[in-house]
Amino acid sequence: MVRRSVLFTPGDRPEMCRKAPESGADVIVFDLEDAVSPQRKPEAREAVRDVLTDPDFDPECEVCVRVNAAESTLRDDLDALLGDGTELRLDSVMLPKVGSADDVHALVDELGTYETMLPVFALIESAAGVLAAAEIAAVAATDALVFGAEDLSADIGATRTAEGIEVLYARERVVLAAAANECTAIDTIVSDFEDEDALREDVDFAIQLGYDGKLAIHPAQVEPINEAFTPSAADREWATRVLEAKREADAEGRGVFAVDGEMIDAPLIARAERIIERAEAAEEV
Repeated sequence: MVRRSVLFTPGDRPEMCRKAPESGADVIVFDLEDAVSPQRKPEAREAVRDVLTDPDFDPECEVCVRVNAAESTLRDDLDALLGDGTELRLDSVMLPKVGSADDVHALVDELGTYETMLPVFALIESAAGVLAAAEIAAVAATDALVFGAEDLSADIGATRTAEGIEVLYARERVVLAAAANECTAIDTIVSDFEDEDALREDVDFAIQLGYDGKLAIHPAQVEPINEAFTPSAADREWATRVLEAKREADAEGRGVFAVDGEMIDAPLIARAERIIERAEAAEEV
């Protein structure tokens, strides 16, 4: 499953929810949390449920809902969506403000009361969540770790900067925890959706860190994100040459081989395999 771009859409805007798949995002997230004011949450729940139960709504992308973290509000969210047992076009659920593995277990227990099991996107956006990232990723239901730099900065009292040095350690810790537990790693937003250059620069850095995808808050951000996370033709050609050379070396019993004058070792082979996997996944979208 490819998750290059993860696009948020306010849950109280059903017309936007229905159009969200047209953005080309790999994952669309109908937001019942921060994008919806407290007084409009009941309306948002009803609107999202109407979209998800519409037989004509069956996009090719992954469909996710971000629920609220507070226990009572979370129950209201799940009851509105799942309470009557009507079939939904819902593939996963995003849990915000995850501070420990217990938070994911609690969500799983709540889903179980509706005889439902869904992959969980665990949103890491607090100091506690960052420090517990590995334990959160290790929960069987956790399918993705999502890094939230804005709320984290508020939680620790940091000042957000363009360079992002104040959240770099946390950003790296989240991607390491995801990799160690074979979870998808989704990077934080770029809040200025009109600044494509800043977005592209930030996405490139996220890829260097090892992230698999990135959050988007506007449809205009989707295409640059997808493009960046799709291996280039040059990268695919290099990866293909490496893997072909490896097969030849294996057949001849050679443990060492070179491609384009470069000695290839296990890390470079792993990189080549990752490039091919990403390219194949992107082609299936």
